[in-house]
Amino acid sequence: MSTVTIAKSKIRKEAGVVVLPIKEYQRLLHAAVPTFYLTGKAATGLDKLVEEGLREHMEGKTRTIRSLADLD
Repeated sequence: MSTVTIAKSKIRKEAGVVVLPIKEYQRLLHAAVPTFYLTGKAATGLDKLVEEGLREHMEGKTRTIRSLADLD
């Protein structure tokens, strides 16, 4: 069996270390949500939508709900 040495300073700096079997790592990797990068019209449209939502939130036009049933 091989021995792995990891410096304590590295563990502290990285806030810990996780050791997983390769199969478990691959399963988690495939289950992760993919990252999408928008460009062009799609990116501009989303930027405007987020900007409008933030503006409405700052103006107090939003509300906190516990579930979608509270939207009525």
